[in-house]
Amino acid sequence: MTKSSELCFANLCKSVFICGSLLVFLCGTAMAQRGGKAEPNRIEFKRGATSTTISDSVRGSEEVEYVLSAKKGQRLTIKITSTPAKSSAFYVLGKGNGLDLDFTLGRDYDSNFNYSGVLPTTGDYLITVKRQAETKGTSHYRMTITIKP
Repeated sequence: MTKSSELCFANLCKSVFICGSLLVFLCGTAMAQRGGKAEPNRIEFKRGATSTTISDSVRGSEEVEYVLSAKKGQRLTIKITSTPAKSSAFYVLGKGNGLDLDFTLGRDYDSNFNYSGVLPTTGDYLITVKRQAETKGTSHYRMTITIKP
């Protein structure tokens, strides 16, 4: 091989490597946008506040997840309103004896527009918001979360 052909081969290898890396990056990004599981949004209260309000929307069969830290014995109150009316609902999962979130507070999606109860354990609680109908469309919701000692 001549010096010129070695240089040409090296440049070709670099080009193939760069193009391949770019292709892998773009495919990975596209796949993450279409079905990757996102981390839940952490709910934190402003200093001295006992409640916060979240406004967001869900489309089609999307779900939005929130995680909230609370202590045993605190009262958790959640109220959700949506447009169109009653198009979004939520459910809350709490932490059991194991590491997984394994018990439900309140009811399933079909009727959870309000929840109020004393929390049975200290730890994280997962709040999942979803459209009631899994057809095309968008539901805009406003959810107020209150924790009192």
